[in-house]
Amino acid sequence: MESGRKEGNATGSLEAHSNEHVQEVVKQAHEELRQLLQQRAEVMRRIGTVKQTIAGLANLFGDNVLSEELLELIDRKSNGRQPGFTKACRMILMEAGRPLSARDVCDQIQERMPPMLARHKDPMASVTTVLNRLVEYGEAQAVLVHNGRRAWRWISEPPEPSQRTSAHGQERA
Repeated sequence: MESGRKEGNATGSLEAHSNEHVQEVVKQAHEELRQLLQQRAEVMRRIGTVKQTIAGLANLFGDNVLSEELLELIDRKSNGRQPGFTKACRMILMEAGRPLSARDVCDQIQERMPPMLARHKDPMASVTTVLNRLVEYGEAQAVLVHNGRRAWRWISEPPEPSQRTSAHGQERA
């Protein structure tokens, strides 16, 4: 009976030690994941800024100043297939230079690549989902526009601290 209690205490102590170790590993993994996601958001913003710069130069001087590879990288070269839906939303938002509503993005996709919307049962819901994901990725920001509706704008560079979004995705003054 005595030996049963001692064994139980030893097992409990081992489990507690093991649990502490697991918690430390989880804590470290969580911190690394948080840092990596932050880095990804920063890299995506920087990619967007560089793409905007290159697209702006191509708009001024013509696409012929860009190589075939560069045209493809900034989504200007048709490679025989429609770009992905997220890529299309990203491109439209990036080129807009102003906040766009989900309806604006839908209209632009309809104008530029109509078959893409035909594949979606509810295009507005699909666009809204993608725009919210771009916010999660740190590539876009949800803002309220003059009519009180939500719109999204591309984030070329990290916003000033006073412009960061609140937990609800609304722009703070």
